[in-house]
Amino acid sequence: MLRWTITFIIIALIAGILGFGGIAGASAGIAKILFFIFIVLFVLSLLRGLLARK
Repeated sequence: MLRWTITFIIIALIAGILGFGGIAGASAGIAKILFFIFIVLFVLSLLRGLLARK
């Protein structure tokens, strides 16, 4: 589960850097959407991992 969490946060950071930094101006909207999707998946994965321990 921790592996998925780390994967989601890395993908979100890459999407944020590419979209928000101006490197890929045309895909800024897509990067923002992906950023928030992966942040939500990161939080859900983190919560699921914490609940699975109990």
